Amino acid sequence: MTDIRQLIAQEFALSPRNINNALDLWLEGGTVPFIARYRKEQTGSLDEVELRNIFERYTYLDELIKRKVKVIEEIESQGKLTIELKAKIAVCFNRTELEDLYLPYKPKRRTRATIAKERGLEPLADWIALNNKPQVSQISLDAEASKYISAEQELETAEQVLAGAADILAEQVADHADFRAYLREYLFQKGLFTSQIKGDYPEGTTKYEMYRNYSYGVSKIPPHNVLALYRGESEGILTVDITFDEAEVLSYLERKEICTQSPSIKRFYQTMLKDAFNRLLKPSLIREVRSDRQKYADLESIQTFEANLRNLLLTSPAGRKPTLAIDPGFRTGCKVVVLSDTGKFLQYQAIFPHTGEGKRKQAAQTIKDLISQYQIELIAIGNGTASRETDQFVGEVLREIKSQPIKVIVNESGASIYSASDVAREEFPDLDLTVRGAVSIGRRLQDPLAELVKIDPKSIGVGQYQHDVDQKLLKQKLEATVESCVNYVGVDLNTASKELLTFVSGISRTIANNIVEYRNHNGAFNNRQELLKVTKLGKKTYEQAAGFLRIRNGNNPLDNTAVHPESYPVIEQIADTLGVSLDRLTQASDRLNSLDLQEFVTDSVGLPTLRDAIAELKKPGRDPREQFQYATFQADIAEISDLRVGMVLEGVVTNVVNFGAFVDVGVHQDGLVHISQLCDRFVSDPNEVVKVGQVIKVRVLEVNEKLKRVGLSIKQA
Repeated sequence: MTDIRQLIAQEFALSPRNINNALDLWLEGGTVPFIARYRKEQTGSLDEVELRNIFERYTYLDELIKRKVKVIEEIESQGKLTIELKAKIAVCFNRTELEDLYLPYKPKRRTRATIAKERGLEPLADWIALNNKPQVSQISLDAEASKYISAEQELETAEQVLAGAADILAEQVADHADFRAYLREYLFQKGLFTSQIKGDYPEGTTKYEMYRNYSYGVSKIPPHNVLALYRGESEGILTVDITFDEAEVLSYLERKEICTQSPSIKRFYQTMLKDAFNRLLKPSLIREVRSDRQKYADLESIQTFEANLRNLLLTSPAGRKPTLAIDPGFRTGCKVVVLSDTGKFLQYQAIFPHTGEGKRKQAAQTIKDLISQYQIELIAIGNGTASRETDQFVGEVLREIKSQPIKVIVNESGASIYSASDVAREEFPDLDLTVRGAVSIGRRLQDPLAELVKIDPKSIGVGQYQHDVDQKLLKQKLEATVESCVNYVGVDLNTASKELLTFVSGISRTIANNIVEYRNHNGAFNNRQELLKVTKLGKKTYEQAAGFLRIRNGNNPLDNTAVHPESYPVIEQIADTLGVSLDRLTQASDRLNSLDLQEFVTDSVGLPTLRDAIAELKKPGRDPREQFQYATFQADIAEISDLRVGMVLEGVVTNVVNFGAFVDVGVHQDGLVHISQLCDRFVSDPNEVVKVGQVIKVRVLEVNEKLKRVGLSIKQA
């Protein structure tokens, strides 16, 4: 085991064996979902979150060690690598601390200090430092400085000479690792973020009003406030600064640096330290602290986005049912599409229920005919313009027929992005943008996960300041979240789109394309083993992917479960022991409960895998997502003007942020449940109480039509 692995095991307080096995599996190409689900024996049942944290830490430390090697080589090439410095670098496992140690030796651009050295003033700086001792009380700086006056070097006075020497010593102070560490920590603990709204913006004219005279501790400032400050600054509305007691910092530097009793050297050092602080240390460290708070806010914001995305993707599906999907509109009409129970596009028609009584009657008859012709069980209505009016119209139609489909208003965020995407154009080259959007709305109701994977997660509308955070990290984290959700639910191999297949463990975009091409050419897969016939899908990909792919009504009933093919022999042994066939094994729950699983443990299949397999056999093909539920909006509440303080309404959570949750109550403007109104106890994280897609009851606390703001409460509902 390498030093990195030992360190990770200590940091996470986990078994070195489990850490070692997890890292080996990952470095050999194993995906997080696969390792978490099918290699529990090797990892001690580490879950996906633990595994991702371990792998991220390994990557960080691996890159740090490579950086340490380069730093040591650079310092050694300068002939300045001491045993003490090398030892400090060896035990350093923090990138910031490493860069502090390297800073004095790091090649720099031409600075005031390098210019002073070029003029031959380094010996004078060394002499001054040498005489900065308690026993030195009387000394003439001017006399020593006069020796360096040189017309050739453009040093005409002792004052110029001493200024150059001060520049050299100031840079040394600014590069001092201990000073930087102390001052950085001081800024974190005692610094304050402050902001002002610029004079060009009178009171009440910007959305940043709360930051007009703002002050908050650097270490305690909420992440969303950091991002708001930085956005307001970038928009030219706010001035943002970090303030602190500069006199206390200068006092610290003087205590650490000034040792002499000589008045002239003491005055020299006081001036030099003030310059070192104001010109070099302060700007550098404030940039570092601001950058650190940006990273902290980014990570918190991204984690919120991850949680929201996970909850949205795992929203309960309405299921495989014939669906009528409507993209509402006033003047341009409503785009109506019919989808089969598998989401296949069947028919499109435009209706105009909001442009006169005659056309409204025609539209009603069209809806009735489509419901009857296709045996429609679900109606999905987009929540954009004219959604409530269309919802009311469809409700009137349904009251006139006997078998009433379930009618649901669906969040259409990102549908327009999908409809204009390459994915949509390839899938529906002959359909108009708005029709593609209607298809997406309907499919979201049938299976949110399968449809939303086709859209960039940033376009789904469940983030917080997503355009202000680290875009590379955001993309990485969101893709990992989608991958996790897809593999948690499992994928129907014979109906999945290539976009959905791309997120299955081990399957690349190329292999996903090849699977779809194979399916189109040869028909449905009959068993998992047939996957090995797909071009470029080898044994390693098969190992990683097979357990997450489902085949309904195939040759082997186990292919419609999460049981991995490598465990089939032991499951067949269990069936033989119970005296039942594989296709009837799933109906023998009581007998499965009576098994002593220890009898079936092998070198490759341990108790954790057996327990998972038995649990899967008891509920084969079960969708792990929660049971389908939907919000019913109050019929007479369609606009923000219809709201009254005190009303209790049903709504659906559309976004969860650090300061609360946004809820759609059917008025085209989501209301905010502030974190203080989520429940009767203190809440540090809104995700502890609510989640995206959840149907809840809320009470209206505030209505501001002018600003289009609605305040809601859950605890008073």
